[in-house]
Amino acid sequence: MARALALARRAEGRTHPNPPVGAVVLRGGRILGGGSTRPAGGPHAEAVALAAVRRRFGERALRGATLATTLEPCCHHGRTGPCTQAIIEAGMARVWIGHLDPNPAVRGRGVRLLRRAGIAVEVGICEARCRRQHRGFLSVQQRGRPWLALKLAASLDGRIATRSGESRWITGAAARALVHRLRARHDAVMIGSGTARADDPQLTARPGGRRLRAPVRIVVDSQLATPPGARLLCDGDAARTWLLTRRGHSARRRAARSAHGARLVEAPLRAGRLDLRRALGRLAALGLTSVLVEGGGGLAAALLRQGLADELHWFAAPALLGADARPAIGPLALRRLRERRRLCVQEVRRLGADLYLRAELHPPEAAPGAVKAALKLASIRRAAKPGGEK
Repeated sequence: MARALALARRAEGRTHPNPPVGAVVLRGGRILGGGSTRPAGGPHAEAVALAAVRRRFGERALRGATLATTLEPCCHHGRTGPCTQAIIEAGMARVWIGHLDPNPAVRGRGVRLLRRAGIAVEVGICEARCRRQHRGFLSVQQRGRPWLALKLAASLDGRIATRSGESRWITGAAARALVHRLRARHDAVMIGSGTARADDPQLTARPGGRRLRAPVRIVVDSQLATPPGARLLCDGDAARTWLLTRRGHSARRRAARSAHGARLVEAPLRAGRLDLRRALGRLAALGLTSVLVEGGGGLAAALLRQGLADELHWFAAPALLGADARPAIGPLALRRLRERRRLCVQEVRRLGADLYLRAELHPPEAAPGAVKAALKLASIRRAAKPGGEK
């Protein structure tokens, strides 16, 4: 399963709306082949792994072998055929699964079909790591929105720019290289319209100066204030730029921003501002499962206030800019200390002269409906395991 997870990580940011799954075929202690989910419309990880073994060893090598996959195999027809049927036809003896698929079209049915065919199935192998791997897909299925990660690069006193707006470069080359790798691992990168106007960024993934890919680039821009000449709207990847805006703009204003192929994604207003929760629901409906939010302080604060941020990537430079500089996070309107967002720190390390911290944000207290849904999913999982939970 560790090998399957390593393969899955290579597919991050490239498979939406499908999860980045990894799978390996083994016999005894020997891995015969493996694979990961291909971009949307391509084969799933299980099919890729089976095909890899067939090419190298032939069909007979699959008979009686074991398949390890990070997610329950699908059992329904979509753009590709059901993986459960491919596993059964290959003559596999055992299937090890990281965790069940919460998609209503699967949700334990894949496990039942495999067992009905006489295949031994074990669920829950490295489950926590597999759920972490599929966190974007799980977020869409269970909460109706993508997994949201905040990236903030700030001075030690939490400032992202001087009072005049100068911000390049607060952190060093090693920190910036990691940011590019983070972009490559997410389906989309999001900024506010203020950042788009001030920095005119490209938001492509260029670790080591070598361009890997352009994730979907999202500008939260309720007023369509992003200049028509911005690089996000005029470069060769404009078709992968989405402007998240309100309804009701004039046709002329819309055409000026979409002239090079940029997409306008409309969401309703709430109290005069873009309803971010509904807007994220629109992004999920369009296939996005994970979003990296890069700025600025007002957008970060709005997401935190509404409990929409799931993860934090904080880069701290050994410098001080003072209270008159621009803050990394805007006002959170906390009235009591107990209302603060708590962090569960996962990683802290040095990047050159800078410090890097990765943490998950504890969500606000779950609503009764969310608790009920979690209990229902747990009961399904118990039913799919022989003898109940281990």
